[in-house]
Amino acid sequence: MRSSRKLVATLAVAAALSGSLYAASRHDSAGAATTKLTWSDEFNAPAGTPVDATKWTMETGEPGAANQERQWYTTSTSNAAHDGTGNMVITARKENPAGYECWYGACQYTSARLITASKFTQAYGRFEARIKVPGGRGIWPAFWMLGDDIGTAGWPASGEIDILEHLGAKAPNTVYGTIHGPGYSAAAGIQSSKTLSAPLSDAFHVFSVDWRPGLIVWQIDGVEYHRATPASVGSNTWVFEHPFSLLLNLAVGGSWPGDPDASTTFPRRLLVDYVRAYTHTGEATPSTVPTTAPATTAPTPTPTTTAPTTTAPTIANPTVRRT
Repeated sequence: MRSSRKLVATLAVAAALSGSLYAASRHDSAGAATTKLTWSDEFNAPAGTPVDATKWTMETGEPGAANQERQWYTTSTSNAAHDGTGNMVITARKENPAGYECWYGACQYTSARLITASKFTQAYGRFEARIKVPGGRGIWPAFWMLGDDIGTAGWPASGEIDILEHLGAKAPNTVYGTIHGPGYSAAAGIQSSKTLSAPLSDAFHVFSVDWRPGLIVWQIDGVEYHRATPASVGSNTWVFEHPFSLLLNLAVGGSWPGDPDASTTFPRRLLVDYVRAYTHTGEATPSTVPTTAPATTAPTPTPTTTAPTTTAPTIANPTVRRT
């Protein structure tokens, strides 16, 4: 295995190990003294095993059309499957095996998008994943969160927390962390970034947020680079005091990273070693089981730059419109 932090036991053992690795000794920049594992996916299944349907739903279609993304999301193991060495691999391919029609015509790419809505949500705590992102022009991986009331409140009133966004060759050394809410979405999202000395695609990194009432802190490999509080959104409403779900996806093209060019080879692979959620011990949180599943397709994580003047056509149940 590539990481000594990889947990290879059952969830119960993982929780015990978590106690020793985190609760006993971990003190992070948000002031959390101890944490307790509440949910995880360690991705230790044999090679070719599909996504665990008890933990994730695989969204299909083109929920990123409003952002001018070019992939069609499928449930195929060719787009998301365990690799047998402890990773979930989300694969973007240059193909259209089923004749999918995208907003721009015949789809050119397939990929996968995973969400925990209706299976796991949680308010507050630590949420982290160990990920190796792919590089390449027009490649856009993300690890993010959406408010569980998106089906009733809509976006951006439901809130969005982008734990990791990466823009491939456009900014190879940089990770972006952002919140979106009413009055501070799309180009007005509250964002910061961290630029490393080497491309993120060169190695695995741990991307996390530590979330408490009135405070969200972003870290990469344990180093804080961004924090947001109600003061960050000014006179707008802070919408981060209720449960959120987790998402993983690998997009191709779009208004923020730009489209692939001749330098972008396929397939491109997003490797996820684990995803974990913790609570801060002694801190009450709402139920981690939503009462109802979201009524609409979740939006795509939203960049904070202005899109090109051309826009994708309106589609049924459109996702968030990036501007």
